[in-house]
Amino acid sequence: MIYKLSFQRATITLLLVAAVTVASAQPYPSKPITLVVPNPPGGFVDASARILSDSLAKVTAQAVVVDNRGGGSGNVAYQAVARANPDGYTLLNSYSAYHVGNPNLTPKLPWAQKDFVPVALITVATNVIAVHPSVPANNLNEFIAYAKANPGKLSYASQGNGSLSHIGTEMFKLQTKTSMVHIPYRGSGPALQDVLSGQVQVFITTPPSVMGQIQVGKLKGLAVAGKTRHPGMPNVPTTAEAGLKGFELEAWVGIFAPAGTPADVVAKLSSQIKAALDLPETKTRADTAGVELRYLAPEALGALVKKDTDFWAKTIKAAGIKAE
Repeated sequence: MIYKLSFQRATITLLLVAAVTVASAQPYPSKPITLVVPNPPGGFVDASARILSDSLAKVTAQAVVVDNRGGGSGNVAYQAVARANPDGYTLLNSYSAYHVGNPNLTPKLPWAQKDFVPVALITVATNVIAVHPSVPANNLNEFIAYAKANPGKLSYASQGNGSLSHIGTEMFKLQTKTSMVHIPYRGSGPALQDVLSGQVQVFITTPPSVMGQIQVGKLKGLAVAGKTRHPGMPNVPTTAEAGLKGFELEAWVGIFAPAGTPADVVAKLSSQIKAALDLPETKTRADTAGVELRYLAPEALGALVKKDTDFWAKTIKAAGIKAE
């Protein structure tokens, strides 16, 4: 009986080892991938995840699930992915304002940049300077002149303290030597409502939030804060064309995996993301949403994170921005 039990236990052990070996030998990916989004549905960050998810599912032949976990200025999602199994199946759809801004604003975060490894940059969105039609300015120079002549009269919206729209507008104020009152909101939706009503006059944000309103004349687009004009707003000049050289403001979304994810999985996933971004239908969806596809490999994305973290540290200090 003892020999029989020992034989059974040995057989079970061998079967378990064999099962683990087979599972580990399966090519990546062999099951659905989850993209954790640190924002609620709607807006640039969520749109980026959904644009990628459909195309990546085609490339990998696996389902790619978008999991929105808004809250805590992104910290809920970041902490969840930082603690996830580093197997390449739970990924962070990371927003630049959270990834490089939060570490500069909050000393004690429930996560750190070292908790993630870069996989691929997927999208960027050049910010646009939009104002309510009641503002007596039809171009950027006129707007700056009006803001200088009326310090504190204008108010500007942001998606919240420490958001890219907050930090970016404070950078704009420093460069143009203007004074505007900051009105923080919890996301683009409520901010846009008050800008459309004229209760708040200025919103510097990504195109998906305001492009449609500019196209139909409900807002005035004064300038795009990038090197080139936006295809969805071809009549809106760049800041350099409008006379404000040196003011550029881009938001980006990158895919990150938990630290410890095998290098071969990261490399394969990055190449699959590139293939997904290269699909013609991916570009069509991105153009419609007002975002620009831009791929960077892991090493280049890591360099971008370092550069932007250093830059925003200086900007946040110069503007005296504090977390909520």
